[in-house]
Amino acid sequence: MTNEVVIAAMLAIGDELLSGRTKDKNIGHLADILTAVGIDLKEVRIVPDEEDRIVEALNSLRERYDYIFTSGGIGPTHDDITADAIAKAFGVPCEHDAKAMKLMGDNYAARGIEFTESRQRMARMPRGAVHIDNPVSTAPGFHIGNVYVMAGVPSVFQAMLDNVIPTLSVGKQLLSRSVNCPFGEGAIAVPLRDIQAAHPDTIIGSYPKYENGKFSTELVIRARDAEKLIAAETAVKNMVEQIASAIPAR
Repeated sequence: MTNEVVIAAMLAIGDELLSGRTKDKNIGHLADILTAVGIDLKEVRIVPDEEDRIVEALNSLRERYDYIFTSGGIGPTHDDITADAIAKAFGVPCEHDAKAMKLMGDNYAARGIEFTESRQRMARMPRGAVHIDNPVSTAPGFHIGNVYVMAGVPSVFQAMLDNVIPTLSVGKQLLSRSVNCPFGEGAIAVPLRDIQAAHPDTIIGSYPKYENGKFSTELVIRARDAEKLIAAETAVKNMVEQIASAIPAR
């Protein structure tokens, strides 16, 4: 652990995400894993398979966050342009990596499959990039600077991320507690605002539900300090009890 807070962003790349053809599964998985290890995922952007859009988004994000994680666009087809865009953002050539070429060439040879020009595209990466191992389908991802470039296929993304996480510096983990509130947000908005103001070192989230014709709210309190977390949780529970006691019995 090097800092109290380590922050990250994700750049999800692909026309299919924006068209709705592919339902993204990587954002939620990344958020779960980063939260568990003590890295705050602060922003997610989704961009099409357009080089200028990828470069623009990447350069904006990598200056603001400790880590950037990308998904998608490192396959063998003409629209897999992520490696080229990353190279352009860093101002370096995108070229066939010798280690990746051997790794993939040997893999295809062992399977009796031709290592075609299209398949060789998956061995291209920015000069100076470091491999991210891919135990699922061999073709590596890569990282350069604070940018980690991984596949869009969820099983491969998850396997690559498993290899990345142990190499990262992490912050102090966010702790959380949940309070089930049987009232809708309209009934708790003002007192909840006051509790948040009184506990500035916590984050209090309000998540409405509608079940069986009734509104309710799940209140989630997050903090890095256990004592501050418990103090805010107690205040929230007291608020719920006070509102309940003010409702006339029927």
